[in-house]
Order: sequence, then C-alpha cells, then structure tokens
Amino acid sequence: MTLLFRGDDAADRAAAADLLRTGHLVAFPTETVYGLGANAFDSEAVRRIFAAKRRPANHPLIVHIAALEQVLPLVSVWPEIAQRLADAFWPGPLTLVLPRSARVPDATTGGIDSVAVRIPNHPIALELLRLAAVPVAAPSANPHTRVSPTTAKHVLDGLGDRVDAVVDGGPCAVGIESTVLSLLGSTPHLLRPGGISRSQIEAVIGPIDVAPSEAILSPGQAPLHYSPTAKVQLVDPLAPNRPGGRITFGNTSSRTEGSTRILTLPVDPEGYAAGLYAALHTLDREFAEIAIDTPPETPPWDAVWDRLRRAAGPRK
Repeated sequence: MTLLFRGDDAADRAAAADLLRTGHLVAFPTETVYGLGANAFDSEAVRRIFAAKRRPANHPLIVHIAALEQVLPLVSVWPEIAQRLADAFWPGPLTLVLPRSARVPDATTGGIDSVAVRIPNHPIALELLRLAAVPVAAPSANPHTRVSPTTAKHVLDGLGDRVDAVVDGGPCAVGIESTVLSLLGSTPHLLRPGGISRSQIEAVIGPIDVAPSEAILSPGQAPLHYSPTAKVQLVDPLAPNRPGGRITFGNTSSRTEGSTRILTLPVDPEGYAAGLYAALHTLDREFAEIAIDTPPETPPWDAVWDRLRRAAGPRK
C-alpha cells in the first residue's frame, strides 16, 4: 500500500525523508513536476526506480540536492562556469551535467561517466532533501514516456502501489521539467529546454550549443516522451473541431462543443506550461485522440514546443 503524506505536515515530511534515506521510493513535489526519489548512493533503491517506471536502465537520472556544498561528492570536476550558473539559477529548474565522481553508482547515471544534478526550488523538496541528508535521484514520477505528473493524484494514477509513499504538495508551479545543460565539452550544450530559457543562460555564460545530441546524457531526449495514451496531433488553431479532446490557448476555461472537450490554457508560455500536463492528464482519461493547437514558434515557447513534439512523436 502506498503511504500518502501531507507536505505541509512536519511529521509527515520527516517520515518521508526517513523512507528516502533508508532505500524506499518516495514521490515528492518540485517546482517542475513530481519526482520519484531514491537515495542516489543506494544502487538497489535506484534500480527500483527503473523497475517502477519501466524505464530503460541506460537512461541517466537527475540527482537532487538541498545545498551547493552537496554537489562536491557527486562530481569529479566543478568548473568556474558551473559555479556561475549555480549562483544565477539554483535553487531552480536548471540541471547541470558534469563528470561524475567515483562515489556515484552506475545505476544512477545509466552507466555513463557523467552525472546530472540540480537544487530544486520548492520548499517541501528542499526540506525533504535536508532531512534525508542524502542526494536523491529522482526522474519524473510517471511510467516511462508518459505525461509527467504535476499533482499527487497524477502520481498515484500512473504508478499506484509501485511507489512506497507520495508527498502531496499541491500542483507544481512551473509544470514542465528542468532545463538540462551539459558542461562536459568545451562549449556548454543544451540537452533539454525547460524552466530556464536559453536566453537566460546565455545572459550569464555567453553562447551555448543547441544542436541535438546523439548520446543520451540526461532524461527527456527520447523522440517519444511526455506522451499520453491517447494519440496526439498538433493542429492549426483555426482547424475545425474533431471528436475527442482539444487544447487551445486564450482565456483559461473548459467547455464542450458537440463531441469535443476543449481546455483553454493561458496565452503566455509560462502559464501555458504550468497547465499543459494537467490538461493532458484530464483529456487522456476521456478520449482516444487529443488535438493541440500549435502555439507561436518563438524562443519563449521553445520548452513547450519540445514537449508537444515529443508527445505527438511516432508510436512504435
């Protein structure tokens, strides 16, 4: 049976942290999405994450820490550019990929020689990490390739009793995953757009490489990802309604027109991103097909477009 803890209850947070420290799986809220956490130094606990999500073992996990000093046992190199990025964006939705230390097990990194790490900007997550006193490996708390959870209910609907406990901290504010930036090469390389924009990063460290990476160095690089069970099609906003679900943008609302259930998300990219996964979860429970109106193709929408293209990616 999965335990449900209240994130606003100190005793519940302490109990959840104890479970994390002792090898159990605990789903918890961050500012991006809910993560499925385990002690990053405990190979057996980490392997349970892969089993629960049915995730390929060669896909690395992001390691979450509560304070900057906790990064040093995880990495073999901490360059000056990493310090500048941490000073600017941590706590926050930026993940840095760096050479790993020998202490980080293969299970956590997918067998590669780098580690992805961040400090989340969420009071419950930070308190859990502080109380657990161990780095916590935590991909999104959902079945592999499916839509990430932004509420505790999404976690329970997707994983059920495959997780030992869920900490309910309400809806996630950012709503899509962190930006992932590799610092392994001579030029920083954007592996996944997310809650921190390319322009924000470049304002701190200068130009970065945004070419697609063939190597899987972080989560979120698979062609099919963030995908509901329903078939997703990206459509022109002026296209007529078809039976099924539809996501558009404008004044936030929910309505039904004939055989189409329409969920309207905010017109700004941050507001849209915060509601996107919840809308997909809602429509996926009701329909076999979901149409999504294409948003503007401008840089502020890059992270949203990344999620939409992968959600609508080719099915096997």
